[in-house]
Amino acid sequence: MVYLAGFYLTRGACNRKGYGIESRLIWQGRISNTTRGHAVTILLLITFVLAAWAILIYNRLVRDRQRVLTAWSDIDVQLKRRHDLIPKLVAAVEQYARYERSTLQTLVELRSRTGQVSDLAEKGALEARIGGGLRSLIALAEAYPELKADRSFLQLQGELTEVENNIQYARRFYNGSVRNLNTRIESFPDLLIARLFRFAPQPFFELGKQAEKEPPEVLS
Repeated sequence: MVYLAGFYLTRGACNRKGYGIESRLIWQGRISNTTRGHAVTILLLITFVLAAWAILIYNRLVRDRQRVLTAWSDIDVQLKRRHDLIPKLVAAVEQYARYERSTLQTLVELRSRTGQVSDLAEKGALEARIGGGLRSLIALAEAYPELKADRSFLQLQGELTEVENNIQYARRFYNGSVRNLNTRIESFPDLLIARLFRFAPQPFFELGKQAEKEPPEVLS
């Protein structure tokens, strides 16, 4: 009897010990699953935040680049208007100032070269020379009273002054847009997305100090 009692007590203790180990294993498994679930959730949240940030930065870069393209389009429109006025101005001046043929010829040659230049720095230098030539052309009217009084010439001169002012406004807007884009491309952390999607800094459009300060004026 004593032996049997001891046997059953020992067996019961073993059963309780085995049940306790099993319970701990189950509990540890639940904790492990819960921890793993939390880790996955945190990882998904981090991924979502990073993706949202990348999309936001990319969209801003696209917006700034589009502003630069739009701003350059505005400049290009005004430059074409100026180029269209040059033959008319030359024709008007030739009627009264045939001795200024070298000045007129230089201006015509500069105009013909504008379509052959793609580099923005070269284009800016060329347009600056054209601006200088136009100012010289307008200044000729002071030496030729008949030219100064010509209604067609005065109308062309007024149109040219308007175009020159529009070029300056468009150029300032373009350069401001370029500055914003280049700053974003070169700033951290935006540069990570910019380099990934190959956003490149854009050049400024400069016409020279003289061209910026002295657009042609209408003679009275």
